[in-house]
Amino acid sequence: MAREDNRRNNRRDRDETPEFQDRLVAINRVSKTVKGGKRFGFAALVVVGDQKGRVGFGKGKAKEVPEAIRKATEQAKHKMIRVPLREGRTLHHDMEGRHGAGKVVMRAAPQGTGIIAGGPMRAIFEMLGIQDVVSKSIGSQNPYNMIRATMDGLTKEASPRLVAQRRGKKVSDILPKSDAPVTTAEAEAEVQEA
Repeated sequence: MAREDNRRNNRRDRDETPEFQDRLVAINRVSKTVKGGKRFGFAALVVVGDQKGRVGFGKGKAKEVPEAIRKATEQAKHKMIRVPLREGRTLHHDMEGRHGAGKVVMRAAPQGTGIIAGGPMRAIFEMLGIQDVVSKSIGSQNPYNMIRATMDGLTKEASPRLVAQRRGKKVSDILPKSDAPVTTAEAEAEVQEA
């Protein structure tokens, strides 16, 4: 009997220590007009990440706010992407992302810059584990479009290791000579992580 209780407690402890963190970006009250009047529900937009290079977003709708957030979180966990980070703190190169009328520009930044980004983009960078980045949203201010545009840009990122692999060269051949020794060690560390 005691063993079963211990197993249950261990399982519960594993469930309670999440490997992912989530951030509620937006919540909207939506209504459906029916014969008797209006039925109100809630739509939630959530970003989930492990702060080590994986991030995803999801949306959920339900009659109650907690249920909408739970649905959005589940969807976000299923739609996660992996993004290679330089030194585990910033992007490898500058990039643009687009979705609909939304356009975002993201730039790598030196250490100590911090996250310079607006609302929904900030949530993605924090959940991704980026510490230094400069970004700007141009066009649509709709959080859904901004998040999709940011994710579009992040999927285009390529680390020196990926580029070298694609070209059939060594990482040191691709990088400038001054950066080669440091970044080669970093690329090897990335290989060990994956």
